[in-house]
Amino acid sequence: MFVMILGLVIFLGVHSVRIVAEDWRNEQIQRLGEMRWKALYSVVAIIGLALAIWGYGRMRLDPTWVWFPPVGLRHAVALFMIPAFILLVAAYVPNNHIKARLGHPMVLAVKLWAFSHLLANGRLGDIVFFGAFLLWAILDFRAARRRQPAPAVTPRPAGTAITLVGGLIAYYLFAFHLHVWVTGVPVM
Repeated sequence: MFVMILGLVIFLGVHSVRIVAEDWRNEQIQRLGEMRWKALYSVVAIIGLALAIWGYGRMRLDPTWVWFPPVGLRHAVALFMIPAFILLVAAYVPNNHIKARLGHPMVLAVKLWAFSHLLANGRLGDIVFFGAFLLWAILDFRAARRRQPAPAVTPRPAGTAITLVGGLIAYYLFAFHLHVWVTGVPVM
């Protein structure tokens, strides 16, 4: 579990710099330049994510059970993940109503993903892994709401339609084809 926690600290830590030290972050961007900062940030984040995923996989080999969730909660997770994927896609599709209304759809997608997976997984490692992401998403969303709002964008029906269809396609691909390959766990 140590490797997983180390990975979470690195990954979520680098993603928390703006929450806890925005002035320092801005100084580093000025000092290094935006491209170098993004490259350094990305390398650190990838290392952290790789360690967290590897550690999570190792934790699953010898789990400590805290509780045994009802099997029906897997179905709830499958339902929660549909809007989570739509929110994730909304972060990248320009001029959609979802992003215009919510402002930070990716962080909301992480919240929904982490919360739903906490419901359906009762191992200690699951609680640490998904709980860390949920806590980070809550704090990041609050911090993002306090920052200066992004410039207003005029949402267009086409952007929203692309977001919805793209989110449903992404959900289908991940739930029915990629989830078992990425996690080793079938969705149902």
